[in-house]
Amino acid sequence: MISVLKFLFRILGYGFVAVAIIAGISDASSSIALSEIRLAQLGQVWQNLSPASLELAEAHIVASFDPTVWQTLKETVLTWPVWAVFAPIGLALLWLGAKRRSQRALYA
Repeated sequence: MISVLKFLFRILGYGFVAVAIIAGISDASSSIALSEIRLAQLGQVWQNLSPASLELAEAHIVASFDPTVWQTLKETVLTWPVWAVFAPIGLALLWLGAKRRSQRALYA
């Protein structure tokens, strides 16, 4: 059972890292094209891709927690670049899903 969870963590981790790399390349190419630093914010990308799920997330967080929690998330995490959100999550998932080697006793 643990090996299945580790496998799922690795798959999800690779997916998150892939999204972070794609977002970083997209930010870099648009920055070069515009001759200014341009970083796509997570909230803006989410709004462009799926506004209904963004509204659903907002309604769920406001209903489950205090409305200031959503406001805080909106002002912080949703203004971060996409790669800055997905890369640490992906790396953490990869770390959690890493295959550990058993320690063998080394004798001289």
